[in-house]
Amino acid sequence: MNTYIQDSLSALGDPTRLAIFEMIGTHPRAVHELAAGLPVSRPAVSQHLRVLKEARLVRDRREGTRRVYELNPEGLAFLRDHFAHLWDKALAAFQKSAEDAYQKEKQHEHASSANGGRKTDPPPRRTH
Repeated sequence: MNTYIQDSLSALGDPTRLAIFEMIGTHPRAVHELAAGLPVSRPAVSQHLRVLKEARLVRDRREGTRRVYELNPEGLAFLRDHFAHLWDKALAAFQKSAEDAYQKEKQHEHASSANGGRKTDPPPRRTH
């Protein structure tokens, strides 16, 4: 896992930062708007925003005398690509497992038909 992904996931691991990230996800907000919806001070919100910004999850822009924070599409693209890769690997593993199970079933059916359709006795149960 590369450093950028680790930093991003670590930043989102804090409940307050995750809440800020989700709030900004609905629409861009200034620090005072974020602080009004959280049980932390404005300076604390600013510190959390700095961490999110360093992790490239949010960016800011000036609007008059205030800074407005919004999600950073470039940073989110890195996370999306990371999880897409993980999902692709999980789906490939599931496909292989399903295909292996299908082949085993097919071999079992073939073995049963080679015995003239007679079922073979299951192996004896082991007891402890």
